[in-house]
Formats: sequence, C-alpha cells, structure tokens
Amino acid sequence: MPFNRNIELGRVCLVNLAADPLYGKLVTIVDFVDMNRVLVDAPGIQRCVISLRRLAVTSLVVDLEEKSPSKEALAAALKAADVEGKWAASAWGKKLAKQAARKNLTDFDRYKVMVARTKRKALIAKALA
Repeated sequence: MPFNRNIELGRVCLVNLAADPLYGKLVTIVDFVDMNRVLVDAPGIQRCVISLRRLAVTSLVVDLEEKSPSKEALAAALKAADVEGKWAASAWGKKLAKQAARKNLTDFDRYKVMVARTKRKALIAKALA
C-alpha cells in the first residue's frame, strides 16, 4: 500500500512537540517556506512558521482554493470539510481524547474506575467458570 500522507497544501497536522505552545492542536498547512518548514494556521491561533519535525501528519486534507488563504476562507474550508468531526471519529482522535479524560480524573474518579473494573472482572470470571 503506498504512502498517502504527503505534505501538501491543506493537509491537517497535529503539533507533537511538547515544548511548543501549540502542542496537541490541529493545524493546517497553508504555505511552504522551504523543505523543512511550513506556514500553518488554524482557528484560534496566530499563523506561524513551524518545522515539519514538530508536526505529525494526519490523513485529513482540506481543499484550499489558493495558497495562503485568509482566516475566514480557511475557517470556512475547515467547517465544510468537517475536520473536527472527522478527527473526533478517528482512532487517533479517540485515543487522545481518552488520554485527556483519564488525565483529568480525580482521586475518587480513579477509585470508581477501579471498582468498576473489579466488578467487570468478577462477572467475566463467573461467566467463564
């Protein structure tokens, strides 16, 4: 199977360097600076140049009309492509959402999860016995 996640205009990427202020955000490539850097933009962030080493390329692509579209045109293209919905439905997006939910659990929530896991294990053992 050929590699399908090419660096191209409109490709949606995830910023994966923890030291970056955009860490964990979905950004869209809107222009190329050189072989190693691209101009990225997304709603709610300022357009900036970022190294390709800091980006994890997703399989999502937005159809951009021109190079370096305005913020409004990019927002409309993202909404038309339903990027947030597709990301939330993808396995990668679900995994990150699950990690974020577990990270925000309180001590009592972790206790309730442990009790539920114990009860589930007992039910499975009873059914298999």
